[in-house]
Amino acid sequence: MARSLCVFLILGWALSAMAQAPARKPRTLSGGVCGTTNWVCVSECIDSECVEQCMREGCEQALARLRACTEKAGCAPDDSTCSAKMCGGTCQQAFEPAPRSPEKENPQPCAGFQAQGGGKGLEKVIGRWELSAATLTGEPKEEPAELDPKPRPDYVRTLEVTPSGCFLLSTELKEATLGRGNSLAVRAWGTFAVSGDEKVVLLPKDGQAVGQVCGKPRTFGLSKGRFMGPRYTFTVEKDTLTLVADDETKRTFQFQRVQGDGAPEPAKKK
Repeated sequence: MARSLCVFLILGWALSAMAQAPARKPRTLSGGVCGTTNWVCVSECIDSECVEQCMREGCEQALARLRACTEKAGCAPDDSTCSAKMCGGTCQQAFEPAPRSPEKENPQPCAGFQAQGGGKGLEKVIGRWELSAATLTGEPKEEPAELDPKPRPDYVRTLEVTPSGCFLLSTELKEATLGRGNSLAVRAWGTFAVSGDEKVVLLPKDGQAVGQVCGKPRTFGLSKGRFMGPRYTFTVEKDTLTLVADDETKRTFQFQRVQGDGAPEPAKKK
């Protein structure tokens, strides 16, 4: 009895630890398909290197087969129906099967959001930002990491912060990544928790991947994503937001403010 109880407690601890660990590397899906596990992993990313890591397992071979099919069928890059019509079976095999989206899209996840304390300095980052550069990994520790001036255009990443302290981190996966006629906006949202010393932690609450897959509108729920990235220090200079990981890596991400397009205006100083 005591041995069984011990095994049960150890198993419970392991499952709890797995649930809290960031999903930087998705498990391999059976049959080699792209699915919710990959989108959860993508939702936790800021830079393209992380997105590519999430897309390697399961997606790489499946999307290569889909790309070969659409090229053989002569699908034009701007034809959103050709992939579903000429390569429907291959497309369905490339993505995790789901006959109908189990949930509806949440178009305004930050609406009515109430964070526990806005935090001093929040007013500086209110608005919508698009990633413009990120540090490259693999550099010797004694040398400063370089910024990549041209993030991949098919991984458009935006960060929106509202006056209530809600953040919306979105990564757009376009047809260059998912195959012709397919696109997804992978989003995570939660609390942009600012402390008084210009440090912040992104505390996610939920997420969704929304878009067109195999000719049909799809909504993948990502509530399993419960990442807690490193704490960042942040600075805002004019229209540039810089996040620096508050750990030994010192990974740096630069965002440019997006004006218009419904983005909230930055708070004015009184």
